[in-house]
Order: sequence, then C-alpha cells, then structure tokens
Amino acid sequence: MPTLPSRDDALALMHQHVQSESLRRHMYSVEAACRAYARRFGEDEALYGLAGLMHDFDYEEFPDEHPVRGVEMLRERGYPDEVLHAIQAHYAARTGVHPTTRLDRTLHACDEITGLITAAALVRPSRSVMDLEARSVLKKMKDRAFAAGVDRADVLHAAEELGLEFAEHVAFVIEAMRGVAPRLGLAGTE
Repeated sequence: MPTLPSRDDALALMHQHVQSESLRRHMYSVEAACRAYARRFGEDEALYGLAGLMHDFDYEEFPDEHPVRGVEMLRERGYPDEVLHAIQAHYAARTGVHPTTRLDRTLHACDEITGLITAAALVRPSRSVMDLEARSVLKKMKDRAFAAGVDRADVLHAAEELGLEFAEHVAFVIEAMRGVAPRLGLAGTE
C-alpha cells in the first residue's frame, strides 16, 4: 500500500477547498467516528480517518460533481485506492459505486448520522454532545421536520450494512464526537 498522506497535509488541502466552518466541523465529526470504528474493528485508524476527513472536501466548490471531482483531485495526489473507493461509495446515487468494504460501509454509516447528532445537540440547552443520549437522537429522528435533509431510511440501512443495531451505532458515534467536541463547537456553553 502506498504511503498515506499525513493528516496535516490532508487538513491543509481540506482547508484550502472548504471555507464553511459547518462543513469543516461535519468532516471532523465523520473523521472522529471513522477513527473510532477503526479502533473497534482493529483496522488502520489513519486510513479510516483520512476517508472521513476528506469525504466532502470538494462539495463546496463542486456540489454538482461531488464526490467525483474530489476523487480525481485526491487520485492525482496519490491517495490510496481504499480511500478513493470509500469516498465514491458514500454517494453511490451519483457515482454508482456501492459500499463493499468495511471502510466503505463505515464512512457511509458515519456520514449522515453525524449531522443528525449535531442537530440534536444544537437544540439542547447545553448545545453539547457531552450530555446528549442516543435515545434523544432516536426520538428526534422520528420527527420528520427535524433535520429534514437527513434520509432516515439511508441512515438506518447504513448502520445495518455495518452490522450494528441502530441505537448502538448512534451511541457509539456520539461517544466518538465527544472526543472532539470543542473542535465541533459542541462542547457546550459552560
């Protein structure tokens, strides 16, 4: 396997292409969740983290070509095929590439759920993931008007593809996001 780009190099590239702080925070949260799953599965944490960090880096500049344009750019920079495949598979509707590997399924499962968790945290008085429980997210998920852009069926299917009960997945991702809560702006108002 080729040498992985460093996280610092990936972060610099991401910051060059992503100006929106909310999109950056989304990418940090997906990175944290993917890294946590890599540890749980005994997989390469740096590889999983790289896929999570870079999966949406082209979205702001090329929303109608995402993630195809980003994958091309990362390929030119020598990113590993596993990362490129996972990034393509996280948006199978556009790329036609479906999740087949554990990394693919992990990125797919972590992407949308982090948005739902972030939204659930931001409506709490604390504005924090530190006191957010999975049951609160599950309750919010039932309200179709809440975080309406999140495809509930896709989120449930992605957790199932990863072999997880949905509530367990939500709790696991919340815990991963707690580890980077200050960077996500979700450490609370205290």
